[in-house]
Amino acid sequence: MPYEADDYLARQLQTSGIDVSEKLDELLALTAPQNSQNLPLYRDMLNSVLRTAQADRNRWDAKIMLQTLREMEYAFSALEPFKNRRKVTVFGSARTPVNHSVYQLAKDLGAELARQDMMTITGAGGGIMAAAHEGAGLDHSLGLNIRLPFEQNANATLQGSTNLLSFKFFFLRKLFFVKEADALVLCPGGFGTLDEALEVLMLIQTGKSPLVPVVLLDEPNGSFWQDALAFIHKQLEGNGYILPSDMQLLRLVNSVDDAVGEITHFYANYHSSRWLNDRFVIRLQHPVQDHLITDLPKLFGDICKGGSFIQQQGPLADEGNEPDLSQLTRLTFAFNGRNHGRLRELLDTLNQSQHWLKST
Repeated sequence: MPYEADDYLARQLQTSGIDVSEKLDELLALTAPQNSQNLPLYRDMLNSVLRTAQADRNRWDAKIMLQTLREMEYAFSALEPFKNRRKVTVFGSARTPVNHSVYQLAKDLGAELARQDMMTITGAGGGIMAAAHEGAGLDHSLGLNIRLPFEQNANATLQGSTNLLSFKFFFLRKLFFVKEADALVLCPGGFGTLDEALEVLMLIQTGKSPLVPVVLLDEPNGSFWQDALAFIHKQLEGNGYILPSDMQLLRLVNSVDDAVGEITHFYANYHSSRWLNDRFVIRLQHPVQDHLITDLPKLFGDICKGGSFIQQQGPLADEGNEPDLSQLTRLTFAFNGRNHGRLRELLDTLNQSQHWLKST
């Protein structure tokens, strides 16, 4: 829906003898494909720029807007060649030395993800980031670097590569860490690692980011994440600041095999999900047996609005803009939009192979 300010802007410019709507249509006709479903969105973007120009904001505000749009367009373009590949974002300390056992763990993680044909995303620095990319190799690595006033070099795997993106703003870099991730693995680290861990959990818990595996990886007998989880259980869950089921949003593991196993199992049957009007749509590789569909409302009725039923079906009429997903089975229901820990439990149930109807 366009802002009321768009109509105000149009009236102001028409008073000056300019039909802004006509001019925008002419501009879009010269640049965007005329069959694009995004044309209304492009018009709104241009209107936002025009409103800013009309208000003549201060130079700092204008530069923030310019740099944000420029960096986002650059990132979308640079990441386009990798859009159909599964990607795992790996976080951890840039200060982890090469001879540390966690460094070797991260290196082995990158190598195993590459064997599973998944790409490894990191901040492109040293320590855990360098280790994960060293294991993955260039063809299975993406780096999202940050430009700082002091020198910030990329690690040896990505230096000078087209698989390396550089950002001015931390918030945009963090956006793409999460947006591009089909899973996240967090190794021990400092403030930055903890910041990423808590932000990712908050985004998933509130439904602002799609549900993906969040894996806490530590060395065997390591206590870094175990101590962090003890604090979360005692202080956050114990005081009612989070729901007990929110703890289902993350997994603690102590080996590369278990970390990668968590990720591959998550996508064993589950493919993706989306909201479609007031219905939540789960896309599956295999349909599930009828008796499970019958049982799901009893097992997960607490996350369904108004006792709504869960339905298994093919593509919905409003999904015509995603023809590449037409072969997938859908489960649809009125999700309450709140309890994403329980939603993760539902997905775990759907991923159990004994529930599938496999094609012959």
